[in-house]
Amino acid sequence: MPNLFDFDGYTIFFWSNENNEPIHVHVTKGNPHGNSTKIWLTKGGECFVASNKGKIPEKDLRNILKMIKNHYFYIVSRWKEYYGAEDVKFYC
Repeated sequence: MPNLFDFDGYTIFFWSNENNEPIHVHVTKGNPHGNSTKIWLTKGGECFVASNKGKIPEKDLRNILKMIKNHYFYIVSRWKEYYGAEDVKFYC
């Protein structure tokens, strides 16, 4: 599972074997684990929280969403590279 980047003590990453799902990232404090927060990316360059299993506080989550939106094209590029996909499925 590749780590994309760290931000304010949070790790933003992909889980392996999730290429059948629409493009998304996971966010957790520290090292990646199963109870991470899941964030979908949309075709229009937006992102939103699918689930907050990591119980990230709202203030931190707002900052993380802004950062993910600012790195949208980088994330899409890394998804294509990691999963070997030319076309990417988006949530909406």
